[in-house]
Amino acid sequence: MERPGEKLKRLRNRLKLTYRDVEKASHLIAARRGNDEFAIALSRLADIENKQTVPTIYRIYTLSVIYRIDYHEVLRWYGVPVEFIAGDALHIGLKETHPVLFTAGAAVTVPQAHENQIDLDQTTFLSHIVQRWGKLGLSFLSSSDLRRHRYGFIGFDDWSMYPILRPGALVLIDQEQRKIATGGWISEVDRPIYFVEHRDGYVCGWCALAGGRLIVEPHPASQIPPALFEAGETDIIGRVTGVAMLLDPRKRRQDRSAATPATSPDP
Repeated sequence: MERPGEKLKRLRNRLKLTYRDVEKASHLIAARRGNDEFAIALSRLADIENKQTVPTIYRIYTLSVIYRIDYHEVLRWYGVPVEFIAGDALHIGLKETHPVLFTAGAAVTVPQAHENQIDLDQTTFLSHIVQRWGKLGLSFLSSSDLRRHRYGFIGFDDWSMYPILRPGALVLIDQEQRKIATGGWISEVDRPIYFVEHRDGYVCGWCALAGGRLIVEPHPASQIPPALFEAGETDIIGRVTGVAMLLDPRKRRQDRSAATPATSPDP
């Protein structure tokens, strides 16, 4: 099996570049970036190719530029699976609700149910698409325009929008829909849900404006009080327009007496 240094050497030879050529080009890049870390000395390049020395992130950048190869591809050669960043992130069970940055087409490994099975509920959004958690393309969440959309993760301790949004749900956020709607829905399912950043973290819920204040309303079934914010204390990241979540009726909610609105400050 060809090792990373051997692949880089093959690319250099294919481009008919000498060690001196690469060194000279690397100094040009270092000068453009204003950082000597991007420069590659002759001896270091020889070590990378022949002794399998692992280059720094700066030198990987330099080699990617000179050899006209994707930076992430070089990282993969060195055993860094960039495409699994999103999946590995979801395996780190953060309790707080937070935004998630994914690249288009990223493969996601979502935390598994105990028996890797999902009991489908026909009335639940995406039930006709999601049959089990596993490696999952984010493209089904409808958008490749990453300038408009972001992703959010509903924390494992966040029951504020249950049962519409279960803890552990992955949501798609439309950043262009930041204005709070005041009507136009006929049921709680149709009412817009917003992803909101505040001074202590993030909260996801229905929103209303009253007297210059923002009220973030949880689902009544959560038994969590609304969160009240003064003007200027929050930033509306956007409206939730898509959701994927585990549907497991055997996973019951924790004792409601123990549930606290971690993301809701005192009025």
